[in-house]
Amino acid sequence: MALGPVSWRASCILGVLWTLSCGAGASGADSGSRGVGSRMPPQLEIGNEADGIRYAQHQDRPVDCWEVRTQNSSKWCHFIQTNPDCQMDSGFLNYLNGVFCVFPLGLLPLVVTLYVLWLLYLFLILGVTAEKFFCPNLSAISTNLRLAHNVAGVTFLAFGNGAPDVFSAVVAFSDPRTAGLAIGALFGAGVFVTTVVAGGIALLKPFTVASRPFLRDAVFYMVAVFLTFTVLYFRRITLAGALNRASDPEDEDSLSSSVHSEEYEEEYRPLLPSAEGTLQILTKSVNPLDRRKWRRKSCYWRFLKVFKMPVEFVMLLTVPVVDPDQEDHNWKRPLNCLHLITSPLVCILTLKSGAYGLYKIQGVFPVWGLGILIGAFLAAIVFCTTKNEEPPKYHCVFAFLGFLASALWINAVATEVVNILRTLGVVFQLSNTVLGLTLLAWGNSIGDTFSDLTMARHGYPRMAFSACFGGIIFNMLVGVGLGCLLQMTSSQLAVKLELDGLLVWILAGALGLSLVFSFISVPAQCFQLGRGYGVCLLLYYLAFLTVALLTEFKVIQLPAP
Repeated sequence: MALGPVSWRASCILGVLWTLSCGAGASGADSGSRGVGSRMPPQLEIGNEADGIRYAQHQDRPVDCWEVRTQNSSKWCHFIQTNPDCQMDSGFLNYLNGVFCVFPLGLLPLVVTLYVLWLLYLFLILGVTAEKFFCPNLSAISTNLRLAHNVAGVTFLAFGNGAPDVFSAVVAFSDPRTAGLAIGALFGAGVFVTTVVAGGIALLKPFTVASRPFLRDAVFYMVAVFLTFTVLYFRRITLAGALNRASDPEDEDSLSSSVHSEEYEEEYRPLLPSAEGTLQILTKSVNPLDRRKWRRKSCYWRFLKVFKMPVEFVMLLTVPVVDPDQEDHNWKRPLNCLHLITSPLVCILTLKSGAYGLYKIQGVFPVWGLGILIGAFLAAIVFCTTKNEEPPKYHCVFAFLGFLASALWINAVATEVVNILRTLGVVFQLSNTVLGLTLLAWGNSIGDTFSDLTMARHGYPRMAFSACFGGIIFNMLVGVGLGCLLQMTSSQLAVKLELDGLLVWILAGALGLSLVFSFISVPAQCFQLGRGYGVCLLLYYLAFLTVALLTEFKVIQLPAP
C-alpha cells in the first residue's frame, strides 16, 4: 500500500437544506399555538419558574431545544438563553444565539443561508487540513518508525483517511444530544458509499471485481454493522464494546494514494535554491499559490483555489509538514522555527475551545503567553544551531508536532460542523439523525466520491470499488468506539445513547440490507458488475432516502401500542 494522502472533503453541497425544510414552520407560532410541522407531544404544558426559566411538565422531561419554533417569536431569545438543552458547551461560536437573538426575525432566511455557506467552507477546511497536513505527517511518522506497509495501513493511514469522519463522530458523541448526528453520519455515509458511489463506478466502467478481497471486505463490514447494531439495540456501550477495532484492507486506495502523492510532491517541491536568504525562504514558504500551476489549471480549479488559499496560508503558518520523499524533507528553517511558536499556540487555543489557553496561572499570567515564551526559546535554539540548506537530525520531531496541531485543527472544525448542524436541526425542527445521514454524511463522503469515480473513469474501477468498503469499516468502528471511550470515566464504564427511534433502525437495516444485496448479487453475476447492478444500487439509495425522510416527518411511524 502506498503511504500518500487521499483526496478529501473539499467540495459543495447544493440545495440540500431547503429540501429538508418542508416540515419546518415558516415562523414562530402565536402565543399558545404550535408551529407548522411541530412535533410537540400532547399534554405538554409550559410553565415559568420564579426565576423565569421555562420548563416542561411532561413526565419531568426538560423542554427540547427544537421546540423554540413552537413559541411566540418574541420569546425565542429568552427560550434559547434560559433552556439548558439549548446551551452549547463546546465550540467558538454560539450559532443558536446568533439565529434567535442577534439577528431580527425577518433576516432568518439570510442567516440560515450564511450558516449553510459557512458549513460548506468548514467541510473545505476539513479537506485541506486532512489532505495536505494531517495525512503527510502521518505518513512521515510511519516512515520514521519503519512500520511495515500493512501495519501502517491499518493504523496511521486508515486514521488519516478517516480523520474528518472519526473526529466528527467523536465530537458528536461528546454530547448525548448530538449522538444521533454521529450515528446518522456513519450509517448514512456507509449507505451512500456502498450504493451511490459503488453504483456510479459500475455505471461508468463495467468490470470484473476481485472475488476474495470483495468477499473479505463485505464480511468484515457486515460484522462491523452487526456490532454497531448490537450497541444501538441495548442503547449503551461498555468499555469492552468501545475497544473493538477493525482491520483495514492492505490494498485499499493504493492507486489513489500514489496519484495524490505525486500531486502532493508537486505542491511541496523545493521552490528555492539554497542560496536564497532567510526572509525570502520564509515569505515563499507561506505562499500557497504556485503561479505556474495556476496558469495551466482549469477555471474550476482556480475558483476552488481562491477559497482554499486562506486556509492553506493559516495552516502553513501553524502546521509543519515533513516529507520523507523530498531530498530536504521539506525543511524550511525560518518557517519551522516559527512553527515552534505557532503550533503549540494552536494546540493551547483549540483544546477545549480555548478554555485551557485562556486560563491564568495564579490569576496573573495566561497559559497562552507561557506557550509563546517557551516556543520562542526553542525557536531561537533551533535557528542558531541549524542551516537553511540541511535539515537537522531531529527534523522528524516536527512530524509529530504537525500531526498534533493538524489533529486539533480538525477537531476544532469538526466541533463547529456539529454545532451548525445542531442549530439547523433546531431551526428546521429536524432530528440529529436525519441531519447526520444527509448533510454530514454527504459532506464527509463527497471527496471520496469524486476520487473513486475519477479512478473508475481512468480505467481502475476495481481499485475504486475496493475503496468503497475498506475505509468506512474503520470509520464506523473507530468513530463509535473512540467517541464513546473518551466519554467514559473511572466511575462510569458505560455510555448511554439517546436515539431517534425508528429512523435509527431504518438506517442500520438499510446499510445491512445493501451489504447483503451486494454480497449475494455480486457472486451471482460471477463477479462481473455491469450497468444493471449500478442502476439497482442507485434506485436502492433513492428508496432508502425517501423512506428515511418520510419517517422523519412522521408519514411512516410505528403503530401505537
